[in-house]
Amino acid sequence: MSKAIVFAYHNVGVRCLSVLLAHDVDVACVVTHTDNPSESIWFDSVAELAARHDIPVITPQDPNDPAVVAVLARLQPDLLFSFYYRLMLKAPLLALPRHGAWNMHGSLLPKYRGRVPVNWAIIHGERETGASLHRMLEKPDAGGIVAQQAVPILPDDTALEVFNKVTLAAEMALDRALPDLLAGRAVAKPQDLAVGSYFGGRTAEDGRIDWTQPAQVVHNLIRAVAPPYPGAFSDTAMGRIRILRSLQAKPLPGKQFGRPTLFVADGRLYAECGDGGILRLLAVELAASPLVPSTAGDQINAILGTSALSLS
Repeated sequence: MSKAIVFAYHNVGVRCLSVLLAHDVDVACVVTHTDNPSESIWFDSVAELAARHDIPVITPQDPNDPAVVAVLARLQPDLLFSFYYRLMLKAPLLALPRHGAWNMHGSLLPKYRGRVPVNWAIIHGERETGASLHRMLEKPDAGGIVAQQAVPILPDDTALEVFNKVTLAAEMALDRALPDLLAGRAVAKPQDLAVGSYFGGRTAEDGRIDWTQPAQVVHNLIRAVAPPYPGAFSDTAMGRIRILRSLQAKPLPGKQFGRPTLFVADGRLYAECGDGGILRLLAVELAASPLVPSTAGDQINAILGTSALSLS
């Protein structure tokens, strides 16, 4: 039986740890994170899954601390896995396992290396993404690939919907590659790092909408940061609005303003964007309260004296 150390967090961590257990891998230790009380925890718990299977769990602030490395070295692992663990693992850890250290990344490498790949793929209007299992190097997301699984991104998919697909893709890729990894015969295909790009993390402020952009660009941002992520937003004369879901709509006769504008037509809420394209806004908050389409026109008119709200 092969012995593994697993660094894991989030839904991908839960599902991939489940795959290891299904293949009777001896998981000697799980290294995970303590949940941050200031973060919205909408995902499953790796620590809880490990506890159900009586697997030792540690949550070091720095996994590369020599004391932590020494503890893990005594386990003499055959394999090391990282499944959506949030911290970089350095050379002493990567050198521990006999059959290599392997990471599951949420994109079709070498595209979208780095942080939050699902969100970046949607922002850039990709129609496909997936999961890649690759050898870990000190350079992030740069090692050879042993398995990939693609999934589609539909035009109105939100980040959560795509992330759920990527979670399944990760499970499938690991399940397919694991027999060869356990036997020590897996062959990693080198990446062409000249293809694709490296992307950094995102903050809530990155969800600010530039309504002068084309409707497709605004729509992609809205769905890329939709809940449980912080959401796309705009500051207006009525206060801050958060756009939580949108659809691209056909032009509405008599409802072209020639500038970015929020308006109501036929009991529905719309926004005209910089290219004249129209978005139907399915879920909107104004000052943290839902903006109901049937009364939105009256609310806007009561404050501004007009039923259309300029977004420019």
